[in-house]
Amino acid sequence: MEIKDRINAYFDDSARRRDLVSFTSRLVRIRSVREDPQPGMPYGPGPAAALTEALNISRELGFAVRNYDNYVGTADLNGHDTCLHILGHLDVVGEGTGWTVTGPYEPLEADGMLYGRGTGDDKGPVVCALLAMKAVQDLGVPLKSNVRLIMGTDEESGSSDLEYYYAREPYAPCAFTPDANFPVINIEKGRYHPCFTKTWAAETAVPRVKALHGGFRVNVLPAEAQCLLTGLTAQEVQPLCSRAAAETGVAFTLEEEGADLRISAQGKGAHASLPEDGNNGITALLHLLSSLPLAPCESTEALRALHTLFPHGDSAGNALGIAQADQLSGPLTVCFSLLELNGTGLSGQFDCRASLCANEDNCKAVTEAAFAKFGFTAEGGMEPGHHTPAGSPFIQTLLHCYEQYTGQKGECLAIGGGTYVHHIPGGVAFGCDFPGFNGNMHGANEFVRIDDLLTACKIFTQAIIDLCT
Repeated sequence: MEIKDRINAYFDDSARRRDLVSFTSRLVRIRSVREDPQPGMPYGPGPAAALTEALNISRELGFAVRNYDNYVGTADLNGHDTCLHILGHLDVVGEGTGWTVTGPYEPLEADGMLYGRGTGDDKGPVVCALLAMKAVQDLGVPLKSNVRLIMGTDEESGSSDLEYYYAREPYAPCAFTPDANFPVINIEKGRYHPCFTKTWAAETAVPRVKALHGGFRVNVLPAEAQCLLTGLTAQEVQPLCSRAAAETGVAFTLEEEGADLRISAQGKGAHASLPEDGNNGITALLHLLSSLPLAPCESTEALRALHTLFPHGDSAGNALGIAQADQLSGPLTVCFSLLELNGTGLSGQFDCRASLCANEDNCKAVTEAAFAKFGFTAEGGMEPGHHTPAGSPFIQTLLHCYEQYTGQKGECLAIGGGTYVHHIPGGVAFGCDFPGFNGNMHGANEFVRIDDLLTACKIFTQAIIDLCT
């Protein structure tokens, strides 16, 4: 049999499906959200527990493993010199709200799908890589080189885990991460996440906003935001809420708390790199507040300034003055992701995925000037994009593997999301989502199509064979 037929037969066996679901579920049950460090646990107990379980699974499959001080763990296919690094991560973003199909850490298989936080980002794909390595081993394919799976625990919060690892180990000639989309992602936009602040003296004017909270991570478009308002009643605000809901598509609820009024906005969460997939609760709340008859005090002026800089629905940075695009990487995107206001000031942060053409002059300096116009301070550095040329033999090999098992034409893509290979020379993102699929990554009811993961296993198996023989 040709190797492709053998790989297809191997993963079409129902035992492989059971292994895929079982191993992924074992990892999903662990709440591996970054927390404060503890002794021997640089990112808290959750990520460390997920790494321990992943290494246990790797041992069960017969691989040599190593734990790099609970920053990353590795699984090696053989003892040869390493040609290929596959980089996956076991940490996840917080669960947020809105889960209805199952609990975020209660994996559920239903209608060919597997639900749970991390099924797609990135625990399921890590298991795909492990099963691909096992397939090469079980099929008895002789390799001249080793493939090493690197399982990290801090991808969602800055990838300091990979910095720790690569300070101790060399890069491999080839590297991909199964943490994005097929066919191949060879361009990742730059990142610009400035923090902005403004302060004022304690205020007594009414009506005014006393407090406001929105968002929980800079790389997540916030579904929810709420504020505490004094000096207006629910009866006075309700008509303006109804109008704002019709204009933004976000739902608003009102709750009187003594002399104050709590306003809650409920939109739709999404990954910050894909703001068009969500409906931002923070910008919708600012839209509503800008229409209320608030007193002319500094907090009111600050909130209206933010509404001017981030009008609801503007994910291109037009109001900031930084909208731009290029042919290779596409348009710049902006997501207002964090905002806190109290009695004497506010602070916030937005997530900008910058096109390759963006730089400190046409993006960072323009943003800082736009904030300064309204009396804000904006601070934060800019990280350049990542680009691996599409014509490299490595990328062409991956595209051929994709084409073999999908029958679809392979092509290179650009994304706004930053992956583990953003700083890896020659690295690319390769799977596991297929074109047209949206598993609600970073949102409620995250899920994967099990058959898609099995196809990814086949593609990865072929890639390992082609690259390491």
